[in-house]
Amino acid sequence: MEGIFYNSFLKSVAKREKLLTILIDPEKFTISETKSFLKKIPKETTHLFVGGSTVENGQTEETVKALKAETKLPVFLFPGDYSHITPIADALLFLTLLSGRNAEYLVGQQIKSISKLKNTSLEIISTGYILIDGGNHSAVSKVTKTEPLPQENIEEIVHTALAGQYMGAKLIYLEAGSGATFPIKPEIISEVKKAINIPLIVGGGIKSETQKQAAYKAGADMVVMGTAFE
Repeated sequence: MEGIFYNSFLKSVAKREKLLTILIDPEKFTISETKSFLKKIPKETTHLFVGGSTVENGQTEETVKALKAETKLPVFLFPGDYSHITPIADALLFLTLLSGRNAEYLVGQQIKSISKLKNTSLEIISTGYILIDGGNHSAVSKVTKTEPLPQENIEEIVHTALAGQYMGAKLIYLEAGSGATFPIKPEIISEVKKAINIPLIVGGGIKSETQKQAAYKAGADMVVMGTAFE
């Protein structure tokens, strides 16, 4: 049975509503400025993601706690490590790094997370995560010791997304990485969207309204913006 947040996601996709998420890195977030930060984000924001590749223990939970005290927007965990998981969030993107071949991020981290998750009320959403070259050496690449897929390899990206769906992912997340020089090309988004029948999230390097609308037009169901608001 699907959880309430995933079902809400599916309903929005069915209505062709476009979702906007602001990604908050606890390392770069000032707790005392939570209220003013939330006033600055776009009015059309539908979700908040909290996570980063190198967050210290406790930072994620403090950030989630501060956000939930000031907003009714759903707060999803987007963890870089199993130690970042906190039960006070609404949902967890249970990530599998499909673009890499490091077993630690294909199954190792997932197994380590189970002791934290097996008795939690967090809604757990299986997510196929695909890192795509955004023109820089991202924190995700450094931490996971994996290389992003080149944007020219559209067929490989599409096949990777489909493999994720066939393995049971409920979401596909195409990511150019934090601080990307350029976002994922619309033709990649379009080809992936045509191939899969689960919701598509696109993030990384999207810093303007034009880039955001281009991602939507190409087929992204949810756009994630982060650096632009930090």
